[in-house]
Amino acid sequence: MKSIDSAETDDATPSSETAFLNGAEILIRTLKDINVDTIFGYPGGAVLPVYDELFDVHDLNHVLIRHEQAGSHAADGYARATGKPGVVLVTSGPGGTNTVTGIATAAMDSIPMVVFTGQVPTNMIGNDAFQEADIVGITRPITKQNYLVKDVNNLERVIREAFHVATSGRPGPVLVDLPKDMIQNKCQYSGQKEVSIPSYKPTREGHSTQISKAAHLLSNAKKPLIYAGGGVVLGEAWKELTDMAERLNIPVTTTLMGLGGFPEGKPQSLGMLGMHGTYYANMATTECDVLLAVGARFDDRVTGRLDGFSPNSKKIHIDIDPSNIGKNVPVDVPIVGDVKKVLPAIDRQAQKPAIDDWWDTINTWKKEHPLIIPESSDTIKPQLMVQRISEVTNGEAIVVTDVGQHQMWAAQHYTFNHPQSFLSSGGLGTMGYGFPAAMGAALGCPDRPVVCITGDGGFQMTIYELATAVEYEIPIKIAIMNNNCLGMVRQWQELFYNKRYSHSILKKGNPDFVKLAESYGAAGFRASNPKEMDSVLEQAMEINDRPVVMDFVVEEFENCYPMVPSGAALNEMVEGEE
Repeated sequence: MKSIDSAETDDATPSSETAFLNGAEILIRTLKDINVDTIFGYPGGAVLPVYDELFDVHDLNHVLIRHEQAGSHAADGYARATGKPGVVLVTSGPGGTNTVTGIATAAMDSIPMVVFTGQVPTNMIGNDAFQEADIVGITRPITKQNYLVKDVNNLERVIREAFHVATSGRPGPVLVDLPKDMIQNKCQYSGQKEVSIPSYKPTREGHSTQISKAAHLLSNAKKPLIYAGGGVVLGEAWKELTDMAERLNIPVTTTLMGLGGFPEGKPQSLGMLGMHGTYYANMATTECDVLLAVGARFDDRVTGRLDGFSPNSKKIHIDIDPSNIGKNVPVDVPIVGDVKKVLPAIDRQAQKPAIDDWWDTINTWKKEHPLIIPESSDTIKPQLMVQRISEVTNGEAIVVTDVGQHQMWAAQHYTFNHPQSFLSSGGLGTMGYGFPAAMGAALGCPDRPVVCITGDGGFQMTIYELATAVEYEIPIKIAIMNNNCLGMVRQWQELFYNKRYSHSILKKGNPDFVKLAESYGAAGFRASNPKEMDSVLEQAMEINDRPVVMDFVVEEFENCYPMVPSGAALNEMVEGEE
């Protein structure tokens, strides 16, 4: 993550005319001073002083979203795509509570975000005033840190601390609650850039003894495997990981959050592991003798049944957050530190292991158990839809998803060769995340194509943001995998609940997505068979001045495989209907 500590501006030291500023002016001045360029927000009474200040500000992009939840998702997407912290500004009460789902989403995936919430004046806090909510108390379990500003003299320091905490160590969301009188009162603006929190000093350098132990294990392994998580992407360690894996010729599997952290076009890539991971990634995890976990937290969707997870391996775990190490899986060599620094330190000491037999085994698994795209001339197979999007975009797009079958198919069948290219709610599994996060990604990376692969269920949760995307001419390509149901729920009901499809079928309630898109001023297309699909994609890619909604009517009862059933070990995969 990019730190805000090195921000430099020519006007950091205030002149005598601007030395005394009100809280709203201090907020905007500090944001500009630390190089914030985009805010996702929605006005309300408690933050009107800030919005009045924004009226005359032209070098800070404020994006008016249509719902605060979407604002926090958009800031999250902006952060994942750019590596810079996302910023949210909302009012008190429901304005703050509406951001909670987005904050929790960011917290579970360690995404840097700073959320500014309005609050009733300090003398009214606790009196059940209009639009009062204890947002600090509400968000305490889902933020890395939060603040209630009670003295305007502390405001500038708190803002700078908030960004420092959000972007350093293990990143995460931070909330700053701003009582209305604190953004109206005045004090002197210092412009002091240095941030020092004596009690907060994340460890970045790995312990030399532990690094030597890790290098020794890798050098002498017969069946080594690198298991790379989201920390590789967040820690911007993709080059270090690629250099090490190529030099030592060790296979690499990534988590959902780690996709793109290692190029999938490399021969060492095994794709994603876990519940819907590749057969060969899951088998390699099960059979390896040394497992190097890099910036991963051994999530239950990755491990499957814990007593069956990589049972015969020595485990090395690198993570900047010491609380992650040993939390879910015991490890033999724990290393607390920044993966960007620790990986090269291990690589310098490790020798290339002799693992030809291991590669023979892996290549046999790849040959005998590939990911399959079923053929059909009449209906669009979801897997084919993702593959064609990957081909049309040459694997260069930022792909953003909601949660469900389409999310897993996107992870399996889009070829990710670049970091910060796959954005998805991994830990919390938030439906409605995809579309607003795609807006944030597109605004943060205007030179890259952005494709939102979503489901007909998830898209409708935040569909109203089409108004925002049209207003700001955000050229997202929205690909709806329309199977007229809540796909993953329906799949589980088919496999584990005797096909009792309780409240998972949407057919009668779905709108005409094309007409709906056009009513907002977006472009809309529909494809109902494979021949129409290519034509729709071709037309959509030519439109660059507004969002495009592509309604792909896919096979309704297609299931996502491979699949590790709940309670099973990784090597107990279901590979298909048979």
